[in-house]
Amino acid sequence: MLELQDLAFGYGARTVGSGVSLTLPPGETLCLLGPNGGGKTTLFKTMLGLLPPLHGRILLDGTDLSALPRREVAQHIAYVPQAHAAFFPFRVREVVLMGRASRLSAFASPGPADQAAAERALATLGIGHLSDRIYTEISGGERQLALIARALVGEPRLLVMDEPTASLDFGNQARVLGQVRRLSGRGIAVVLSTHDPGHAFLCADRVALLHAGRLAGLGPPGETVTPETLRLLYGVEVAVVPLPGEGRAVCAPVLP
Repeated sequence: MLELQDLAFGYGARTVGSGVSLTLPPGETLCLLGPNGGGKTTLFKTMLGLLPPLHGRILLDGTDLSALPRREVAQHIAYVPQAHAAFFPFRVREVVLMGRASRLSAFASPGPADQAAAERALATLGIGHLSDRIYTEISGGERQLALIARALVGEPRLLVMDEPTASLDFGNQARVLGQVRRLSGRGIAVVLSTHDPGHAFLCADRVALLHAGRLAGLGPPGETVTPETLRLLYGVEVAVVPLPGEGRAVCAPVLP
């Protein structure tokens, strides 16, 4: 379980957010919503241990994250960035295999077990057929799935995903969100950010609303994602339209 206790986060003397408290148990997907500049990425960097908390604590199974060695943190928490600029023509299998680094000792090379883990991760994401393709030559959606596979191959218990559907077409957005649902079904805790509030209804158990660096709401999508809260976050009128099926809805701005 990951627990944030009265967390303040930022850069040195500049506080970006404060007063954030929440828990993330195994197998839960938490969707983080908020406007640009609202502190989402800075909060993620703090949760990953890349930035020290300015106040409060981050606990992983009751142990302060700052007390854990970086290798151990990397074994438990994996990160999927919103974009990845690749310059070298690695094969997709090689990119995924890089996710085993936290499981290897210094100067060790990946062995047969690591290779098998990479193949399993590719198969889990449904992209095993891309294993020998050049990473820089596949589509944006395929690269995003490869990055998720790279995170999974390290066998994490928590996956942090910073706008995993950014710049993806409609079909690839659906594929990535579908994989998020499957991961939580395997007991992996997932926290992701998105600029589409409707995504919360597709994959999240709970939603955290981050406004001006503070939590403006926390709860199930149907209770948290409302026209009123979206107006607060984004400063525009938004219609939340229920769809057939329990807990499903789409969100659309209401233009003047």
